[in-house]
Amino acid sequence: MNSVIAPGSTIGILGAGQLGRMLAVSARQMGYGVAVFGGDQHSPCGQVSDRTWNANFDDERQLREFAAACDVVTYEFENIPAPAAAIISAQAPLSPGVELLRTAQNRFAEKTALTQIGLTTARFQMVHSADELSAAQDAFGGHVILKANTDGYDGKGQWAISPDDDVEVIWGQAGLESAILEERVPFEYELSVVGGRYADGTCSFFEPSLNHHANHILDVSISGAPQVTSQLAEQAQAVARAILEHFDVVGVLCVELFLTAGGRLLVNEIAPRPHNSGHLTIEAYNCSQFELQLRTICNLPAVPLQRRSPVAVMANLLGQHLPPQWTTQTLTALADTEFHLHLYGKPESKRNRKMGHITLLGDDASTAEHKIRQLRDQLQD
Repeated sequence: MNSVIAPGSTIGILGAGQLGRMLAVSARQMGYGVAVFGGDQHSPCGQVSDRTWNANFDDERQLREFAAACDVVTYEFENIPAPAAAIISAQAPLSPGVELLRTAQNRFAEKTALTQIGLTTARFQMVHSADELSAAQDAFGGHVILKANTDGYDGKGQWAISPDDDVEVIWGQAGLESAILEERVPFEYELSVVGGRYADGTCSFFEPSLNHHANHILDVSISGAPQVTSQLAEQAQAVARAILEHFDVVGVLCVELFLTAGGRLLVNEIAPRPHNSGHLTIEAYNCSQFELQLRTICNLPAVPLQRRSPVAVMANLLGQHLPPQWTTQTLTALADTEFHLHLYGKPESKRNRKMGHITLLGDDASTAEHKIRQLRDQLQD
């Protein structure tokens, strides 16, 4: 039986971004110490941590020193090199484990694993040349998406291709030796479901969120949207459970899904960590996705997840959403106590860079979405 990692112990976080920051804040509230690898004390996570290792993930000596200082280690993004994770896991408990991390880093391996456990994805194929790309495009009906097989996120490393496009030019511009080609599936909505699994196999799930994207970046997430029926929520949670159990996950992951016009759920991708769409759980639930991450990896007692309001809406704050400087007028827009502001402590604001988010609880999804979009617009005035 796994032993409890009690408050007072040290949580190690691989990665120093905003997900690590919110996990560190939750850990602090629960009485844990925090160590972070991959950023200095000025990084979003480093600002709220006890110790930082501003080292590269190929520095074996520093990795071992970090692992020795931690009672359990987790990661806040999936592009941690698998060899680095293996070094950590040989010295300290690492949750989720190396296998899930390695699979999530490779789109082809990820989709292959999903189909092998009976889940449905868009059709996909590895291609290694413009000729292979053209042949696969024809087989998939002409409308496809070419994706870098590794390292892509927020729309980076992706090319939407239509029947009239010149695949020779696109392949040359991509500059890839190989890539994954996916059928472009018409869908009604994009959904995501965040779930956690404890060492004894107990699983806990938040209700799925309906997600709106802008320029391939998550824009607004809605929990409690009327489009997400109880039957659809159960189906999405069953998909997440299958993935958690297949990979024997101890920790939290998110599954991103497409709902087709025919009512089918297709798995788009998985994230082996808390997710941007789950930030609203901080205010919307008795236990956030970050507390759930801590509870699962520390083998703490499972807590039944309970909503605090019928609806929760989260809007991302990118660099272009923030004012050049905070003024009294700008801050007045945030004075309404309905809104919950989270800023990530990033020193430099850039276009399309995630700088923070706002959450609003309510009773009606369309009303809450309108109000939060209106507030975000006011920040730029």
